[in-house]
Amino acid sequence: MIIGVCTFELTIPMAVSLKDKRQVIRSVIQRLRNEFNVAVAEVDHLDSRQSAIIAVVTVSNDKNYVHGLLTRVVIWVEETRLDCELVDYTIELLS
Repeated sequence: MIIGVCTFELTIPMAVSLKDKRQVIRSVIQRLRNEFNVAVAEVDHLDSRQSAIIAVVTVSNDKNYVHGLLTRVVIWVEETRLDCELVDYTIELLS
């Protein structure tokens, strides 16, 4: 069993309040769940107005599938989410 964890940092430059930030983050989380069938949560910078750390987790028997899926998640966030910017990401595979 392979567990894949992708952690990425987002900035939300248009957020002037925590409410604005949470609206964007909620949307990102819901769309990732719907598009990729992965577990997603905001895990850090909870009280920061313009930044967030998101973790995406998936499980499979195939290491290449897990890495490919998490790579597609990163590309999707980078290309389709115009309301936030991807600052950095890491992908970890645990067996």
